[in-house]
Amino acid sequence: MAKTICLYFEIHQIIHLKRYRFFDIGRDHYYYDDYENERSITDIAERSYVPALQALIDMANANGKYFKVALSLSGVGLEQLEMHAPQVIDLLQELNKTGCVEFLCEPYSHGLSSLANEESFREECLRMKAKIKELFGQSPKVFRNSSLIYSDEIGAQVAAMGFKGMLTEGAKHILGWKSPHFIYNCALNPNLKLLLRDYKLSDDISLRFNNPDWNEYPLFADTYMDWIAQLPEGENVINIFMELCALGIFQPLSSNILEFLKALPKCAKERGISFSTPGELCSKGKSVGNLDVPYNISWVDEERDTSCWLGNIMQREAFDKLYSVADRVRICTDRRIKQDWDYLQASNNFRFMTTKHNSVGMNRGIYDGPYDAFTNYMNILGDFINRVNTLYPLDMDNEELNSLLTTIKNQGEEIEAKDRKIEKLQTELEKYHPTQDKAPKTKMETTKAKAATAPKAKAATAPKAKAATAQKAKVTPKKTK
Repeated sequence: MAKTICLYFEIHQIIHLKRYRFFDIGRDHYYYDDYENERSITDIAERSYVPALQALIDMANANGKYFKVALSLSGVGLEQLEMHAPQVIDLLQELNKTGCVEFLCEPYSHGLSSLANEESFREECLRMKAKIKELFGQSPKVFRNSSLIYSDEIGAQVAAMGFKGMLTEGAKHILGWKSPHFIYNCALNPNLKLLLRDYKLSDDISLRFNNPDWNEYPLFADTYMDWIAQLPEGENVINIFMELCALGIFQPLSSNILEFLKALPKCAKERGISFSTPGELCSKGKSVGNLDVPYNISWVDEERDTSCWLGNIMQREAFDKLYSVADRVRICTDRRIKQDWDYLQASNNFRFMTTKHNSVGMNRGIYDGPYDAFTNYMNILGDFINRVNTLYPLDMDNEELNSLLTTIKNQGEEIEAKDRKIEKLQTELEKYHPTQDKAPKTKMETTKAKAATAPKAKAATAPKAKAATAQKAKVTPKKTK
């Protein structure tokens, strides 16, 4: 295998909570700052998502199938885009039509359920997978957890969901002497391939590109590709992962970050370097061995662990309190509670409570500090838990609760098995009846196609109906008195 670049971007949007007092508990069940949510998503769409996605579309059109990229979206971020910035969804669908993008799956809430409740984690991952299928016609085969959180145990859970590969951080304390430029596999399930982020090459673009104090400033595309081409022989998988808002927010458009990005495919081609999607690497590439990750890792902070969310007693108290009702929420059918559950799980709620020294200067939104963030979140959580307990009281018999959970789990497994069987039959059917247009159609496109053909069908059948009526009138004998 020649050297290949796996380029991946994440799209997630913070759901801003409003100021919520202790005296609001039991009286106000709406927890969100609508003005700030609309303002922030509109701002990031204009300054980052729209120009960045347009640049990726231009790169795909200019380079054909040579250029490839991967994207993943959180469900809560997607809801904000659908509500306040639908033009971003349109661009994502336009990029999808180029055939150069692969959509990955992640937890719907961009939360920490993988660290707390296996069934809740599974439910929201499969829900996100269905959402991607509905919007873009792709069924994700590769998974990325919130902030690339990973451990051997999480990998085994992801493999059990049917995913073939997973993205995570090439953390130095895990790799040791090993390189992130190989494909590894989960220690507990060798069927799950692991792609490890090269944090230096990724951060050179997302964090250092516009820093005049950096010794490599200014960075040019040919220099960057020379670094990749000069990697030791055999180190052929270069995973460059970052948030999409790095293009336009972390690195302003005035820094020419998009021009740098657009120049990468040409410079890579000149050096014999290709582009691959995570799915291609996981299906065609071979693993060089197990990667042992007994403790949770992530791509956040210097420690590359989960301490930015669960590093102090306040964060752990809020985390434990939230997931204490996870099983009850899972059997709940109230849509408002389900949505609040997704929004309250989002990892940034815990990030705002961090007291780590490297969090100085962090933008905490409406909060004055970590204690203020903790107090506000716990007030909201108190009201939310009261609502859940009203539906499923604390004195509810454990046997009754477990029975409901078992029933729901069995139903979910049956539906999942049927979906797999339908997908398999559809694949076999396409072999015998190939269509001219094999590009996956979105739900919106299918609806438009049906609407366009419906009048024609009606018009075509009308003359036949009239002819049949006339014929019937002609041959029917007259009745005699």
